[in-house]
Amino acid sequence: MADAMGVDDALPVILAHGGGQTRLSWRRTQERLAAAGLRVIAIDLRGHGESQWSLSGHYRIEDFADDLLCVAHALGTPPVLVGASLGGLSGLIAEGEIRPGSFASLTLVDIAPNMEPAGVARVMGFMAAHLETGFASAEEAAEIVDSYRPREGRRTTAERIAPYVRKGQDGRWRWHWDPRFISSVMSSRGEARMERLAEAARRLACPVHLIRGGSSDLVSPEGAAAFLDLVPHACFTDIAGAGHMVVGDRNDAFADAILQFLQDPDQSKRGFA
Repeated sequence: MADAMGVDDALPVILAHGGGQTRLSWRRTQERLAAAGLRVIAIDLRGHGESQWSLSGHYRIEDFADDLLCVAHALGTPPVLVGASLGGLSGLIAEGEIRPGSFASLTLVDIAPNMEPAGVARVMGFMAAHLETGFASAEEAAEIVDSYRPREGRRTTAERIAPYVRKGQDGRWRWHWDPRFISSVMSSRGEARMERLAEAARRLACPVHLIRGGSSDLVSPEGAAAFLDLVPHACFTDIAGAGHMVVGDRNDAFADAILQFLQDPDQSKRGFA
């Protein structure tokens, strides 16, 4: 499932969300980029949102990468790819390993080959915590989200969380993604996966942009520096006041960084926002 905004014949931009999210997590960013004259396509990755669940239960990184390549091919011209977390990892494998030259540029949103184990464990723990039991209401799901990413003076409403949960026949609410996705991710071997990602990063030839949440517990400053060593031509933006969920934490600064990079993808400076 996908939503498109903007000028039909403009530069296409694919927005690929993180694990457990949907295309709706990009809505403000999508509107901002479309208003800037781009053609912006936000997609639901397989097993997420309104996209089909895998009949085989396959949710390997190469499966997501192949899906992105299919979308890129259907557009008829290499698009820009902006990928958060899972979307970014999938784009990295697609462009750096499977089919180089498929994307005009690649922006990785708070994701890099060298991920902090504690941050990964926290994300996985959050996603797995209510996998079977679900929630009594959308309000309860919203409270769980706020406990994961506390933000002073801000609270997630039931209305905002509603698109990310679905009500089952037992009356319980569960996340709007295939639970087999998380079991597939948790069964993958961490060290081998990170080396594969690092090798894909070394092979990137297109313009590359790494955006890190300044308070991220998943991509540390050292992890960002290691990525820039792997991809010397990459641009880097560190967004203060944002965690792993950069898009939601500081959307305006995030959109500014995207537009600046797209206006000059060969820029050599490394910025802070």
